[in-house]
Amino acid sequence: MAEISEPGPAQTVETSSATRNRLVGHLRIAVTAAFVVLLLCIPLIAFRTTDTPGGLVLETRWDLVATLVIVALVLQFVLRITKDTTNSSTATSVLKPVGQAVSSAIPYFGAAMVAFAIMLPFMPFSDRYIMDLAVLVLTYVMLAWGLNIVVGLAGLLDLGYVAFYAVGAYSYALLAQYFGFSFWICLPLAGILAAFWGILLGFPVLRLRGDYLAIVTLAFGEIIRIVLLNWYEFTGGPDGLSSIPRPSFFGLEFKRFGDGTFHQFFNLEFSPLHRIIFLYYLILILALITNWVTIRLRRLPLGRAWEALREDEIACKSLGINIVTTKLTAFAIGAMFGGFAGSFFATKQGFISPESFTFLESAIILAIVVLGGMGSQIGVAIAAVALIGGLEYLRDVAFLKVVFGDSFDPKQWRMVFFGALMVLVMVWRPRGLIGTRTPSVALKSRKTIGSDLVQEGKG
Repeated sequence: MAEISEPGPAQTVETSSATRNRLVGHLRIAVTAAFVVLLLCIPLIAFRTTDTPGGLVLETRWDLVATLVIVALVLQFVLRITKDTTNSSTATSVLKPVGQAVSSAIPYFGAAMVAFAIMLPFMPFSDRYIMDLAVLVLTYVMLAWGLNIVVGLAGLLDLGYVAFYAVGAYSYALLAQYFGFSFWICLPLAGILAAFWGILLGFPVLRLRGDYLAIVTLAFGEIIRIVLLNWYEFTGGPDGLSSIPRPSFFGLEFKRFGDGTFHQFFNLEFSPLHRIIFLYYLILILALITNWVTIRLRRLPLGRAWEALREDEIACKSLGINIVTTKLTAFAIGAMFGGFAGSFFATKQGFISPESFTFLESAIILAIVVLGGMGSQIGVAIAAVALIGGLEYLRDVAFLKVVFGDSFDPKQWRMVFFGALMVLVMVWRPRGLIGTRTPSVALKSRKTIGSDLVQEGKG
């Protein structure tokens, strides 16, 4: 039998030398990143003007700059070492079973999230603020699931998705005010109108891909917003539309006084929370319908055509798939769900204006889709909860004052922390929180496909 030779002194020296060189390289990159942070912090953070009775006073904050530089240095160094360790064969063999276990637990986690969402209004900690925040989060979940059809499944980068959101909101508001239609009639009409505008957007961009498609969709979103802003006689212009009718529970109004009210019919004491809970369950049902339709479409030939289009458009054409109808259906169906969400937004707020449909809304929705994992329904839901709920949580984070001093105002810095967390997550998980996919079609058994085996990690 051949004996297994142990590494000699020369090999040990080479290994330690290679390890030392890698550490030096990681430290050099970390120092470079810290230097870049220092250059950015000097004009943005190091100096601040304070209004005093004697006039403006220039203050310096070098302690805060030093803290940010040290944090950048440590994080970059730890990130490089972690990435180096993860790429090793030993780490891969250890992490692979963990990834398979997480993938198998995703359906159970999704069911637990739905059960928690159903029981949320009856939790002891649920109050008006929690319910309003839950309605906001579910609205963004629905919007992100609609955009996930266009970006995650079909691979069409859409930066103007907020336009369909605005079309749905204004369609409901105008139909309800001028024609007296109820919410349940305006809801499908708003979705149909938004789908129509999705088709109108799809026709001019049939030959565009990548950055060019993103620029055109961005322009489309801005065109819709500017039209809403300038068409004063029809949309109210910058004043917006107010007194938008609210939905009723099978004809029962959520009012304190009057006949045929909700609390009188059920012999309850009046509470403003009744309407919020009704709206919460309404948007929850709409979001679950969006999720169910998306999953069903993904398993149909149309959904597989979307995924084929996302992976390789040329190969998709060679298989005889109609690219025109595939793209148009993706735009139309995604826009339809955006219209549904827009009509709900209008009836919940009771007031809409063009300022509610800026490019920032499209950017946030797209960030949710990318962060959650393009094509992953559960990942998008988790990302929406983290981004929207996390932004609200960062409005008042008292423990950060221990690090940055008593003068630290979380409300002014929450977007900075939001951007930093986004960068960290995308560096740690470049393909999103849930990068794995379950195949749409399987011969014998369904096995999770790693995101590294899919084109551009979007599968």
